[in-house]
Amino acid sequence: MNEAGAAETGVAISPYRRFTRAEWASLRADTPLTLTLDDLARLKSLGDPISLEEVIEIYLPLSRLLALYVAATQGLFKATQRFLGAEDGKVPYIIGVAGSVAVGKSTTARILRALLSRWPNTPKVELITTDGFLLPNAVLEREGLMERKGFPESYDNKALLRFLSDVKAGQRNVCAPVYSHLIYDVVDGEATCVDRPDILIVEGVNVLAARPSRHPRDIPFVSDFFDFSVYLDAPEDVLERWYIERFLRLRETAFRDPRSYFRKYADLSDEETVRVAKDIWTRINLENLRNNIAPTRPRASLILTKGEDHRIEEVALRKL
Repeated sequence: MNEAGAAETGVAISPYRRFTRAEWASLRADTPLTLTLDDLARLKSLGDPISLEEVIEIYLPLSRLLALYVAATQGLFKATQRFLGAEDGKVPYIIGVAGSVAVGKSTTARILRALLSRWPNTPKVELITTDGFLLPNAVLEREGLMERKGFPESYDNKALLRFLSDVKAGQRNVCAPVYSHLIYDVVDGEATCVDRPDILIVEGVNVLAARPSRHPRDIPFVSDFFDFSVYLDAPEDVLERWYIERFLRLRETAFRDPRSYFRKYADLSDEETVRVAKDIWTRINLENLRNNIAPTRPRASLILTKGEDHRIEEVALRKL
């Protein structure tokens, strides 16, 4: 049925093809499981109860799809090089991973990195987070943006775009700043460098967002450099619960480090901790989600929708 016919019959028109968990899992085909339980324990984030079953049913099919996409892109690049008579050069395949705070982006990004690095045509897979491109706290405080940390305007977008442009151009040893969640700030003088990887995964809450309004129209979007993007989705109330649960766990772990920016929360009671976490969620993270993050969901190549137990229940793949 064409789109006109679909509209006449009341059938919803969508750029995505949607799969149940079982339908998506069947697309694994013969892709081997290359991660162990120990690997998974090292890769998952605090409070993200991901299982090997999740890897098998969701991430193995996704790694198979991405391996096919990367191989096709590599073939197209070689054909272009032959046409141009060029001999040198390598264009990394860039994957963006987006979604709300507490949705599990870091775990997804690390699992994808581990799986994709085991495919023979992509042995070199790197991962960076956009946290390193947040403006330093001193700058955020001076510009009155500390309460909007993580919003699009709190990033050094020029530096992020320059980094992605250099990586996409095949330059050697392109470096990104390092962010510490312990001190809640960019680490002065530290950097992580990527050297012409086969795949670069870029993870961050707003990697699919539009440019800030103060930027000229000819400045590209961050996502213009992506070959593929993943958006992790979950209902707002579920995300809030996960955020509060994570905040409670951090109170017992990282917040107790004397160097922690959040050390002041370490000795709060359960009731006080929940109240503080709810306030931060509602005042900052929920506003960012509603106004900046969730509106970018339709720009993603793939949407992974989670249920209350963190399991991915539906997969939506953008039609080519």
